[in-house]
Amino acid sequence: MTDRRKRFAAGRTALTLLTALGALAGTALVGAAPASGVPDPGRIAPGVVYEEFDIPVARGTAHGHLLRVDLRDPRVTLDLLYPGRVAARAPVSRLADTQGAVAGVNGDFFNITETQHPGVAATGASVGPAVAGGRTLKAAVPEGQRFGPALPPGTGTEDVLGMGVDRRARLDGMTLAGSVRTATGKLELGGLNQYALPENSVGAFTSDWGSVSRGRAVCGTDTDRGAPCSTDTHEVTIRDGRVVASADTPGSGAITSGTTVLVGREAGAQQLRKLDPGRQVQVRHRLVAATSKVAYRFAVGGYPVLDGGLPLPGLDDRTAAVRTAVGVGANGKRVLLFSLDGGPAYQGMTIAEVAATMRTLGASHAFSLDGGGSSTLVARAPGASAVTVRNHPSGGAERAVPNGIGVFVRR
Repeated sequence: MTDRRKRFAAGRTALTLLTALGALAGTALVGAAPASGVPDPGRIAPGVVYEEFDIPVARGTAHGHLLRVDLRDPRVTLDLLYPGRVAARAPVSRLADTQGAVAGVNGDFFNITETQHPGVAATGASVGPAVAGGRTLKAAVPEGQRFGPALPPGTGTEDVLGMGVDRRARLDGMTLAGSVRTATGKLELGGLNQYALPENSVGAFTSDWGSVSRGRAVCGTDTDRGAPCSTDTHEVTIRDGRVVASADTPGSGAITSGTTVLVGREAGAQQLRKLDPGRQVQVRHRLVAATSKVAYRFAVGGYPVLDGGLPLPGLDDRTAAVRTAVGVGANGKRVLLFSLDGGPAYQGMTIAEVAATMRTLGASHAFSLDGGGSSTLVARAPGASAVTVRNHPSGGAERAVPNGIGVFVRR
């Protein structure tokens, strides 16, 4: 786990860049909108406001869509949008309507393709940790197994944006702590419902994973996502605290509640081969936050771009793309959910421009989520029974994604 204090210690060196970009974005955001030149706020629900506006960027004009969420209103909360399983995908609008959210955006980067591993299907599972309704769903893959653009220096796959049970949003990191205990010893758990396991490790898969094959978990290495799949693997099924089955290769199919499937590669596989049928096994796992002492109601993966009002050092200021980001202000009580339009009419933004824009909008901390064809912002008009997509996805239609951030309002 990266020390977050060290991670952001050099942030002040980028203040000049932020100030310049912030001034540029701020001039636009004060009075830029599709028609009138003034932001067009729209009340979605108590504590939730939608706006859209133009933003001048280095390459022209970007068009932003924003949800302002006020967590000071006790009726408003955030939670993870997801299709009920880690290895599954659905459009953000469907996720929001199914779960009853009034608004939301797409979430983490994910295992979208597997062109380098013939015969292995992409799982659709997300990169980073995920918590929904206070329950841990998954842990982070090794950094070399990540999908998405290059990370800013000092960040990693364990970074999250979440909201604690204190109803405050915050940036943090979450590490897996888990073990496999038998009468003869203990193994450290290296993964939980992940599409990629660390080399020489043992990972646990539960009913939260879904029915997708677990074979992708043993492909690639800690530093090379495209490396060949391991040939030294083993799988063990644990039910009611005992080994009930084993196999030389990872399997597929739904995992029943109360059952855990352990998948090992290399040294981990050699350890699992020692677990004979009938052997008593106890599997434990939890996510440990790097900084917060408050339990999380929800958490989603991505990477930080703004901390304490300062951009992270080394943010890309060259590559423009369609982006989704989330900002946090007012000591965690105000949340900004931001997404760009795709298509030929508008430009994308660099990550440095995103950081500057989020600060101008009022965020002291900001977090980048998946972008490109995944970028989607949805909101339900007052009185409507379903959300509508407010931005224009770059692919011309919503992309199915593994998770997102949902805004919920109790009536």
